[in-house]
Amino acid sequence: MPLLEQVLEKYPKDVKLVFLNFPLRNHNFARQSAAAALAAGKQGKFWEYHDALFENYSKLDEDMITSIASDLALNMDRFKKEKANPELNNLINRDLQQAQAAGVRGTPTIFVNGKLLSNRSLQGFSQAVEKELKTK
Repeated sequence: MPLLEQVLEKYPKDVKLVFLNFPLRNHNFARQSAAAALAAGKQGKFWEYHDALFENYSKLDEDMITSIASDLALNMDRFKKEKANPELNNLINRDLQQAQAAGVRGTPTIFVNGKLLSNRSLQGFSQAVEKELKTK
């Protein structure tokens, strides 16, 4: 089970996962991929699309972006329309600005209550979460 899922399972009432887009400038298809994941989210498949992107990150191109959507049985007309929606680009820009203001330099970057998590193990997460719960 991936680490974030373990943390969410361990603290179901205390931990909430918030995802921000941070398309890397040196990756030619990062911004398109972010828009595609958000478009897939409009059909309830954000995380499935997200995971497929990361599984195929070294092979990303426009064909792969479309292929992932097709593999997930998305309504392709709706997907293409949503992916081109300027609102998604505005959301990505907002996320990028927030991340940069928080000092994010790459992905993945994880914060617990606004504090950068350096020990990204289950033990590191648990220590950070327990510390924050004690300050409640």
